[in-house]
This record gives sequence, structure tokens and C-alpha cells, in this order.
Amino acid sequence: MEEHNENQSLPTEVEDNKKKGLKLKIKNAIADRNERALNDSILYAPLKEEEKDETAPLHKGSVDMWFLLWAMLLLCFGAVMSYSASAVYAEQRYDSSTYFLWRYILFTLAASGVTLFFVIFARPWFWRMFGVLSYAASIVLLIIVRLVGREGGGAQRWIEIGPITIQPSEIAKVAVVMVLALYLSKYSKQVNSLHNLGGNFKHGFLIPMVLIGILCALIAIQPHLSGMMIVGMLGVMVMFLGGTRLKWLFIFLGIIAVVGIIFISIFGYTMERVQIWLNIDEVNPLGEAWQTLQGLNAIGSGGFFGLGLGSSRQKYGYVSQPQNDFIFTIICEELGFIGAFALVFLFGLLIWRGIKIGQNAPDKFCALTVWGLTFKIALQVAMNIAVVTNSMPNTGISLPFFSTGGTAQMIQIFEVGIILSISRFSTQKK
Repeated sequence: MEEHNENQSLPTEVEDNKKKGLKLKIKNAIADRNERALNDSILYAPLKEEEKDETAPLHKGSVDMWFLLWAMLLLCFGAVMSYSASAVYAEQRYDSSTYFLWRYILFTLAASGVTLFFVIFARPWFWRMFGVLSYAASIVLLIIVRLVGREGGGAQRWIEIGPITIQPSEIAKVAVVMVLALYLSKYSKQVNSLHNLGGNFKHGFLIPMVLIGILCALIAIQPHLSGMMIVGMLGVMVMFLGGTRLKWLFIFLGIIAVVGIIFISIFGYTMERVQIWLNIDEVNPLGEAWQTLQGLNAIGSGGFFGLGLGSSRQKYGYVSQPQNDFIFTIICEELGFIGAFALVFLFGLLIWRGIKIGQNAPDKFCALTVWGLTFKIALQVAMNIAVVTNSMPNTGISLPFFSTGGTAQMIQIFEVGIILSISRFSTQKK
């Protein structure tokens, strides 16, 4: 009888030891996590001048002056061309040739004032939190715009709040960059691991694809093909920079291509634009092909030196709303090849400097954020020029810092502010 009791107590002792061992593992894991958090230079590095250590991983200094200079030059260039391109249309529509110029200036000043606060006071850890909040806000706004948004051109993309018009897809472009930057930096080891299902497939492909797919699906139902394309391509670029394996990226690109084909076949207006692009010589030049052909005429008539600032002929009702997506055609007409080259050169300098800031960023999240936002500028410039030169279908893509648009312009300035804020913190001496 006594032997039976002793044998019965053995399993109980084993179970108790297992529970104690499990509790110890959990306790150690929590301790390790807390220790890693305390060693996170982005969260806890001292920023006061008397506490600063030159060997510390995080330094606070001035903003990157070169990036700021190129951005300011582009804004000044944009203001001049916004007025020149819009003066005739503004006079006809609003009885004031400076209507769009004042809008440009007011939006720029308002966005710069808000952005300046974050550039001065925001620390890198703040942008981590901002990435999550902006992603959540994008989802909410994309749902709201589908319910109560203003329609225009067969799409429902804008939320009107008094005199302010918000385009949620513009916010989604920033959000997808920052939330992916946060996720891929947080799970960097798993993304780069050799284990597929629980490692690089799950963390490097599956979850990022879901994060991108939610935004793309909400943008697609507006419908908004160019917005969906840009969000998808931004996501792929951040995934690539974040370490996602090429095989998963190729699969993802294939999925995007299939979804794009389905999207074009479902929505008639997108198929019509593709047909116009493919058969521009056969389309009625006074109808569907008017905008594209008049834009090409403006580019061609500018020659090498242009007709002179303010001397465009195409802005007199030939290129509709020339201050928006087709402003590049007016720049080419008035300033010629020289003006177009100057524009591309300035954007090239801005993009190059953004890459350099990313290289000196204090951690992987900051680097991916800077590179992603820099790529967004490069992508929109390339796509806008491709559209107006008929190298791709007309999808309504604005030219950063030049096209008139409240939400887009303010967000572009805020993106510059994010990059400048991160440029104040570096792992290397400036």
C-alpha cells in the first residue's frame, strides 16, 4: 500500500517540476524582453546636451540642410509654375488669376507650420507610434469615404469637411510605408531566418501582404487604380529593403499583376483608358484622346529653351486644369527641355539626399521609413511623367510639390518633415 502511494506521488512531482520550469522560462523571457527594451537607444538614449556621449548610438543634431534646401527649391519652383499654369483657368473659373497660387501658398504654410513642430520635438520612437496610428486612421477614413465621400469622375475618393477636402488614399501611402517599416524591423530576425513557414514566409511575406492587401482592397472599391498601384509598389519596395526573400516578392508581384488585370476588366473606365493608351492614333483626337494629345503638343512645342515663363498656349483651354496632373506639360512648353531637366535634376538631388539620410538613420525602422518615403516621391514623379508622355495609361497621378491639391500637398510636406526629423538623429557624426 505504501509503495502504491509512493508511485502515485512521482507523476505529481514531475508535473510540479514541469510547471516550475515553464514559469522560469516565462520569467526569463520577460526579463530578456525588458532588458532589450531598456537597451533600445531609440527609446531611452539621453538627448540633453550634458548627457550626450559621442560614443552613444543616438545623437541629436540639426536637420539635414541639403535635403531641406532641395525641398524648399522644389516648393518655390512649384509655386511659380502653379501660378503660371493655372492663371488662365483660375481667371475663367474664379475671376482671379491668383486663386490657385494663394491656395498653394496657404496649404504650404499650414502644412509647414504643423510639420515644424514635429521636426523640432519628435523623437524617433514617436514615428513608430505614428505609423500604427496612421495605418488605423487610413482604414477608418477609407471606409468612411466609401460611405459618405464625394463622387467625381466615376470614383468616390474625397471626404469634404467644410472647405477642407481629404483624400484618404494619400494618407494610406504614408501609412503603408511606416507600418511595414515597423513590422519588418521588429521581426527582422524572423524575416531573415532560414525557416520558411514560421519565419521568412510568415513574417517576410504573409503578414506584410495582409497589411498591404487591406489598404489596396479599400482603395480598389473607390475605385482608384493609381492609388492601389502606388500602395502596392510602395509595399513591395519596403518589403525588399526590409529583407523579404526575392521568391516571395516575385509571388507578391504576380498577385498584384493578377489583381490589376481583374480590376481593369471589372471597371469599364480603366479598360477604356488602357484602350486609349494602346490605340492613341486611332482614338478620336477631339474626344477621349484630347487631354493626352494636347499634353504631348505642349511638350513638343517647348523645344529646347521653351516659349518663356507664362507664354504657354496650351493652358488656354487645350490642356484641361493644367495646374493639376498635367502641369509637367506646361513646364515643358514654357521652359523647354532646360526646365524639364532642372525639375528632374532637383528631384534627383532630393532623392539622393533621402537615400543618404536613410543610410545614417539610427535604426532599421527609421532607415526603412526614410527610404520608403523617398521612394514614394521618386515613384510619383516617374509615374506622372510617364502618364503625360503617354508612356503609361492616364491614371491621374499628381506631380509632387507642383500639382495643385490640398491633401496631397500637405502630406508631401509632412513626409519631408518626417525625413528631416529622422535626419536629426544619426548613428554617425554629421
